Parts: sequence; C-alpha cells; structure tokens
Amino acid sequence: MSAPPELPDVVTRAFDVSRRAGYVSFCRNETGRLLAALAATREGTMAEFGTGCGVGTAWLRSGVRNEKARILTAELEPRLAAAATEIFVDDPLVDVLEADWSTLMDKGPFSLLFLDSGDPSAVGVDKIADLVEPGGIVVLDDFVPCEMWPPITGGRVDTLREEWLTDERFTTVEVMVAPDASALIATRR
Repeated sequence: MSAPPELPDVVTRAFDVSRRAGYVSFCRNETGRLLAALAATREGTMAEFGTGCGVGTAWLRSGVRNEKARILTAELEPRLAAAATEIFVDDPLVDVLEADWSTLMDKGPFSLLFLDSGDPSAVGVDKIADLVEPGGIVVLDDFVPCEMWPPITGGRVDTLREEWLTDERFTTVEVMVAPDASALIATRR
C-alpha cells in the first residue's frame, strides 16, 4: 500500500452519502489520491463531468490548497445530484449542478478536468481540448493497463486511449493506479 488507509473527511462523507444512496460506481481510492495530488497544484476552475454521488469531486476538493480554486461538477440524475449537493452544501468552493455535463462546456477553460472514459464519444480529445487552459490537466480514469502498442482492450484497439496518447495538443502519460487500473494524465501544451 502506497498511501495511508485514512481518508480525508470530505471523502469519507462522500462514501457515506454514496452508500445511503445505494450508489456504488465511483472512482477508486488510488485514482482519488491522484486527483487530490493534482488538484493541490491547481488554481482556477476545476471540473468533473459526471459526478455520481460526488466521490471524485470530494477527492479533488481534498487536494485544494487555497481559495483561488473552484470546482464545478455536473450530474444529470436528480437523485445523485441531490446526494452530491449534500456533501458540499456548505462549501463555497464547490458547485454541484443537476445537469448534463455538457452544460459545463461554456464554464471553462478548466485548470483540471476529470472525466470517466466510459463513453469514448463524449470524451474524445477533439471534444475536450478547447475546454482546458494551456498547462491545464485532463484526467481520464477507468482504463485497464495495457503493455502493447497500439493499446488493445477487449480484443480491439482502444482508440480513445490511442487518441489521447498521440494528440499533439497534449503531453499524455498512462499511469497505473493499481494492478488492474490505469488513468491517463494529459497536460495541454
């Protein structure tokens, strides 16, 4: 284990809210610690597209080090958005919107953007590139580590991963966060 087992208070609250809501699909602690470390380097506006019950946003918030940062997050399902709002109700640095993530597209540019790789058509580099400020970071999670090129997932070329790793607008690296999980970290040039 490369991190202490204790969780930041805001993340513990997010897990509690998620359990009460019956929601079990959220970012792993390994990815969360990565998000917190990256958020600690940021000022300006950060965002998460697809909040769920707010665990990823809680990890981002746990890393924020000053009042110059703000986090926007959007969740389309009203029940989940209400649960996430419960976590951040008294936090002036976090805004939870009950909306499709596309409503955040005009609220950038973002200094850090956290995306789930689950829908490749929604998080392709061409759709996201202009939402990130120069020097800004995009984190995409939920990849399975791959040791070959081109990257193969489920017997097919993982075109989303390949696209992000080769786009000249970003410097991108794939980082294993656990033996069975990796994330892409892309910095806008």
